[in-house]
Amino acid sequence: MNREEGLEILKQNISNYNLIKHCLAVEVIMRALAHHFGQDEERWGLAGLLHDIDYEKVKDDLERHSLLGAEMLRELELGDDICQAVKVHNEAHGILPETLFEKSLFVVDPLTGLIVAAVLISPSKKIADLKVESILKRFKEKAFARGANREIIFKSKEYLDLSLEDFIKIGLEAMKGIAVDLGL
Repeated sequence: MNREEGLEILKQNISNYNLIKHCLAVEVIMRALAHHFGQDEERWGLAGLLHDIDYEKVKDDLERHSLLGAEMLRELELGDDICQAVKVHNEAHGILPETLFEKSLFVVDPLTGLIVAAVLISPSKKIADLKVESILKRFKEKAFARGANREIIFKSKEYLDLSLEDFIKIGLEAMKGIAVDLGL
């Protein structure tokens, strides 16, 4: 499956524009991490793009989230690595990510929300003007972007051998590259 096919499948399953933008953000950060680690940018990008493919189907029963998504992707023959990464990204299942691929998707998912929230409270409301330091400052505020699980984001050091600052920098720069698509 190529990226265009993946985007079409995402749009067939997700109608909420903000959720589509979230998937685009996860995709672009996954691509950036794949590049950083010398991995397959297409596969990592597809996992990011499609990681929430089941969300609207299971939003009333989030215990099923990512389990159904992994099954949907298995039916599309996307490969065990993508299916497992998607399955593991929902911490509610208690499945620890094992591979670099799985760990990356696990920590990237909440990072996008932290970055978007930081943009929305910035004076210009433009991602182009946002600095890593601003996000790091907000990271320490528990009331800020409550949905962005800090414990998971912080695992970037353990899981990816990246400092929190470097991880945020990679994510922010990647998202800046698709600012128009994200409406930021």
